[in-house]
Amino acid sequence: MSSRTNCYNPFQQRYWMADRGAAAAASGGGGGLKGIIAGGITGGIEICITYPTEYVKTQLQLDEKGTQKKYKGIVDCVRQTVSQRGVVGLYRGLSVLIYGSIPKSAARFGAFESLKNVMKNEQGQLNSSAKLLSGLGAGVCEAVFAVTPMETIKVKFINDQRSPNPRYKGFVHGVGCIIKAEGIGGIYKGLTPTILKQGSNQAIRFYVLLSLKDLYTGNNNNKSVPKPLVGIFGAIAGAASVFCNTPLDVVKTRMQGLEASKYLNTFDCAVKILKKEGLSAFYKGTVPRLGRVCLDVGITFMIYDSFMDLFNKVFTKI
Repeated sequence: MSSRTNCYNPFQQRYWMADRGAAAAASGGGGGLKGIIAGGITGGIEICITYPTEYVKTQLQLDEKGTQKKYKGIVDCVRQTVSQRGVVGLYRGLSVLIYGSIPKSAARFGAFESLKNVMKNEQGQLNSSAKLLSGLGAGVCEAVFAVTPMETIKVKFINDQRSPNPRYKGFVHGVGCIIKAEGIGGIYKGLTPTILKQGSNQAIRFYVLLSLKDLYTGNNNNKSVPKPLVGIFGAIAGAASVFCNTPLDVVKTRMQGLEASKYLNTFDCAVKILKKEGLSAFYKGTVPRLGRVCLDVGITFMIYDSFMDLFNKVFTKI
């Protein structure tokens, strides 16, 4: 039947949305305004749920050994923060991530979709190499356009809170102080480790998630994956990325902190951490990061799936 007798939906050609559920789009795409809105809403919801674990992870990574060591562990970090600043203290820097969620989603999903369209085969599927490369490209794109400035500001806000007399009075004031003191480059500290981290993150997550979905469906495009199972697959993909690139995350965090000036570059930062604190320092914050990322990725795919299903239903009625 010709397209003139059917309500044509251009999104139906995206195999991970039409054939495998919209959650796969969260792992790989959802370009255009519809994908940006769905991704932004999803990002805002999951950040509010998981941010306390991100805060604790960052605090532990910034905590150096010796006389300057402030926390004994995860529980102690939470206890001290709540004792000094209340529960809201665990949400310090949250606004930065909320402000950056929409452009981050747009960059990631748009890049993956573009790369997917180039690399997909005649059946609209990605082979193993294409999954890795598409995820890598998506990660690099989001690192450059959204994650680096967002993460740099977040880390500086959290680090500022650690000082006896915090300087930043809010998001706008804090960003203004950073740019005034360091220039626009002040919010692009740690670009290299962030690119490495996000690139490897997304390459691993897309590869694991899509591979698990292919395993479940038996490469049958007409078989969908239940949302709870998509969440489980996402959690597994998130865990894999944590164990593989936590060292990069530690280096990135140090490079974006208020004391980043003591490091010449990314390599120098890694060397100094290794010499002064040992190999174990590269895995600081692994437990809280593992909890946050698994929850983050699982929630993201399930929520995004729900919004994309809703948007697709509305779209067919327009």
